Amino acid sequence: MQFDTKIALIIRTDLEAWQKLNVAAFLASGIAAAFPECIGAPYEDGSATPYHALIGQPILIYGAPDGAALSRALDRALSRNVKPALYTEDMFKTTHDEANRAAVRAVVRTDLNLVGLAFRAERKVADKIVDGLKFHA
Repeated sequence: MQFDTKIALIIRTDLEAWQKLNVAAFLASGIAAAFPECIGAPYEDGSATPYHALIGQPILIYGAPDGAALSRALDRALSRNVKPALYTEDMFKTTHDEANRAAVRAVVRTDLNLVGLAFRAERKVADKIVDGLKFHA
C-alpha cells in the first residue's frame, strides 16, 4: 500500500542506544498527537484481549551523523511549512514535560543542540527534507 504522506524520524547516530530509543518514542508520540488521523483502529487478539491502536503507516527512521545534519533537515522542513517534533540534548537532563519545553524555549533555533526530529508530510516534500540522509542502522 502506498501512502500519500510519509512519517520520518531523524535521530543523531552518535547517541547511546537507550537515548536513541527514548528519542524515537518521544518523537513518534509527537506525530501521533499532531496527526490523530494517522492512528489506526485498536487491536484485539484471538482471545478477545483488547490492545491500543498504533500509528497506521510505516515510520521511516533516518540517521543524522551530527547536529548540522539535523539543523539542515529542520531548516528544510520549516522552509516547506512542515512543522516538526524535536528533541534536544538538553531534554535528557530534565525530569518532566514542562521542564522539556522550558529547555527548548531557552535556546534560539540556530543554537538548538538537536538529537532528533520527526515530521509527517507529503511524500515528495518529505523526501526533500531527508535528502542525503540514510536509514538509521
